[in-house]
Amino acid sequence: MVNYKLNYFDVRGLGEMTRLILHYSGQQFEDHRISQEEWPTYKSNLAGKDDWESAQLDSIADFQKDFANQIGPYFRVAAGFAQGDKDKLYNEVYLPAAEKHFPVLEKLLKESGSGFFGKSGLSWVDFYIAEAVTTHKGLVPEFLKKHPDILAHVDRVHNLPQLKDYIKTRKQSPF
Repeated sequence: MVNYKLNYFDVRGLGEMTRLILHYSGQQFEDHRISQEEWPTYKSNLAGKDDWESAQLDSIADFQKDFANQIGPYFRVAAGFAQGDKDKLYNEVYLPAAEKHFPVLEKLLKESGSGFFGKSGLSWVDFYIAEAVTTHKGLVPEFLKKHPDILAHVDRVHNLPQLKDYIKTRKQSPF
């Protein structure tokens, strides 16, 4: 049996919607309320070494989200969720956005000097980008061959000892 645990501050805030949904659906869960004293031990987990690096990582994730929104029309057709001219959308939507996006990602990755997006090393953003790129590898493998540093980053993340076995055995899906 699955045991859900919600970790959130001892306030309603953004965690309250999740609490409401879990209660509404009759799902048992542990409601772990994080105190101000506990927060520093959670905050430092894969979020950058300080507030500045954390903000930089957040901006990289937002940059990736903006790109995903830009290419949404192509993605929906390519994934079979919508009707449309896939080739036209590739050339008019995906390609122009991707040709701007991936060089910037490569630049950010190189500037970090760590092999990951954060100067201090591995962060949650590396997982986010690696999985987004994995989706792109399935949809547009030829395009990504022009970006070997990004593909090497995905390999670095997927070959982390804690992830390697999971990645090998996880269910394959296009996204």
